[in-house]
Amino acid sequence: MAVSRHRFTPRGVCAKRIHFELENGIIRRLRFQGGCPGNLEGLARLADGRPARELIGLLAGLTCGEKETSCPDQLARALEKALERRPGRQEKGGRQQRGGCQK
Repeated sequence: MAVSRHRFTPRGVCAKRIHFELENGIIRRLRFQGGCPGNLEGLARLADGRPARELIGLLAGLTCGEKETSCPDQLARALEKALERRPGRQEKGGRQQRGGCQK
């Protein structure tokens, strides 16, 4: 059982950090720092135990209001980055979006 811990700093959203574990490609212990507590706790509960690739397909490209990205989109990017870092895979550069928290 291969477990890897990951920390990702999202860009262009209210959440300040994303923490999660991958266990053979399955998401475990997802949590967000900052952002909308209820929505992100719900997302974390729904994501737990699901394959990372499945979530990437569901969440990539989602936007929040006028922003070019969202917390779910940033999670998809974090998962992509984590999967690229697996042994035998070449790491690619991360993508950045601009924007800020709308209140």
